[in-house]
Amino acid sequence: MNFAELEVGQQIGSRTLEISRADLVKYAGASGDFNPIHWNERFARGVELPGVIAHGMFTMGAAVQLVTDWAGDPAAVVSYGTRFTKPVPVADLDGEPGAVVEVSGTIGALDANAGTARIDLAVTLDGQKVLVKAQATVRVA
Repeated sequence: MNFAELEVGQQIGSRTLEISRADLVKYAGASGDFNPIHWNERFARGVELPGVIAHGMFTMGAAVQLVTDWAGDPAAVVSYGTRFTKPVPVADLDGEPGAVVEVSGTIGALDANAGTARIDLAVTLDGQKVLVKAQATVRVA
């Protein structure tokens, strides 16, 4: 990746995230976040959610993988932030994906002095944004 070859508006790629209930269980174990909204259907509906939902940080982390793959080095991502707008319900489909999230990335800004590119991510479920202002700053060689 060469800074001189980058342009604002340039697409960096896209990916589909297929999320299953098993993914949520694995993430809960790794993160220590065992909130029942992420594994107990009855509890989640009882607090007026549409059902079990993915951890926000799981969604955020899975989405930025597009950027780290593009950059070729996770350490090149110097900052990353987002706002959560909608939960990601994950249906119980016996190990099959219970949610399909689409992620695409575009170069939103370039800073020649810092040698960085701001990558804007579009993260959607069924055509609706689940993350907004999902932006990563990447150090470019």
